[in-house]
This record gives sequence, structure tokens and C-alpha cells, in this order.
Amino acid sequence: MNFKIDTKEKFTVITPLAPELSANLTEELAQISVDCLQSDIKNVVVNLKNVDSIPETAATNLLTLQQSFYENNNSFVICEMRATVQETIEQLELFESMNVTPTESEAWDIVQMEEIERELMNGFDE
Repeated sequence: MNFKIDTKEKFTVITPLAPELSANLTEELAQISVDCLQSDIKNVVVNLKNVDSIPETAATNLLTLQQSFYENNNSFVICEMRATVQETIEQLELFESMNVTPTESEAWDIVQMEEIERELMNGFDE
């Protein structure tokens, strides 16, 4: 298994175990995430604390995956991104489009705030 998966009450934390988040691993991450979308707990936090490098295709796959979550009214937060990975993503001009927090705890806070926001917005739709 290339990932550690930890299911919480409102979200699932997926932590890649490899030092490089390759395109193949992002495809596997995407499949795990899609499985989460089909479960009761649809929000995902991706903890990149073990990842030292990310190629361009994997970075774009990560952004596409995040966008698909938000299109389905679910949260997708990336946390504990190492400086080397952040530099790569910034060079590709993707960083500003990603929902990134420094710590996993802050990622949890984002997920919970977005859940509350969605509940409040659903009240306005009725």
C-alpha cells in the first residue's frame, strides 16, 4: 500500500508514503478519493508530509482532483506540504489555486468550516 488512510468523522486523511508523488501515485490517489466520494464521508485531506518531490503531471492531477471535489460540494484540502514540493507547485503557477494548509489540524478546520458553509448555503436554496 502506497498510502496511509485514516477515516475521521467528517473526512478521510490520505497520506502518501512514498517520497515522490508520481503520476501513477496521483492516479491511485484519485481512485481512493473517488471511492471516498461514494462513501458517507466525502471530504478528503491529503497530507504530503512524506513527499519530497512532485512532477508536473502529478501536480496538475492533484489540482484537477481538488476541483472535482469542489464541483461535487465536497472538501479537498492539502496539508503539510514540504518546501520542495511547494516550490515546484509555485513554479507551475498552481499553488494559488490549491487549498493548502501548513498543518493537518488546520486542514480539519477548513473542512469543518466548509461543511458549515455548505449547510448554511443549502438553507438559502430552499
